[in-house]
Amino acid sequence: MNLSLYTVTAFLIIDTDGHRVLAKYYHPKGHPNGESKKLTTLKEQRAFEKGLFQKTKKAGGMYPFAYCTQCICAHQDNLNPPRSRAVAYAYYSVFWWCANIGDIILYDSHLAVYKHSLDLIFYIIGDPSENELMLHSALVAFSDAVHMLLRNQVEKRGVLENLDLVLLCLDETIDDGVIVETDSTTIASRVSRPKADTTDIVINEQTLLSAYQTVKEKMQQRIGQL
Repeated sequence: MNLSLYTVTAFLIIDTDGHRVLAKYYHPKGHPNGESKKLTTLKEQRAFEKGLFQKTKKAGGMYPFAYCTQCICAHQDNLNPPRSRAVAYAYYSVFWWCANIGDIILYDSHLAVYKHSLDLIFYIIGDPSENELMLHSALVAFSDAVHMLLRNQVEKRGVLENLDLVLLCLDETIDDGVIVETDSTTIASRVSRPKADTTDIVINEQTLLSAYQTVKEKMQQRIGQL
């Protein structure tokens, strides 16, 4: 079990053709288990993304059910009395969550929580032992914040044209593998571009004439003082 704050291995955005739009892998040196050696090269990352996309390119499906079945089978020893009822309730609660709220899959020894948005798929990747509810909360917060900033136009073209805002959004949600914020409104408020505190100046013939008269009067005053 991971007792540190480092919960996220990677964050990905992949389009519906399987092409990478954004990818950020975290290898924190301060992790209690040392710096991770997994998915460090571009070749490994591309292969992982390709395989993950093939498993998740269709929204929904049976992957959440398969994941929960793995969870229950892996912990079947804990289902003996006197904790059988509480443990069973906990795992079937996760089963209900997967079936009704989000998509989740256990792939290549990684836990992936993902969300479809038009022609994009958002992923948060963690270790198999991570809290899937926490990963889901971070993913939803990021997604909702991006929707606010892009005015619900969250598709590939909009993300690429506003990549600076999307990256800032990601940095406000996850910092070096640590989930730092799960409130979408807070994230969006920190990222949104501030409006310039200026007053629009209309330049036309009248304003130019007024400026000319002002300069003329100043010059006449200076000449009169000589």
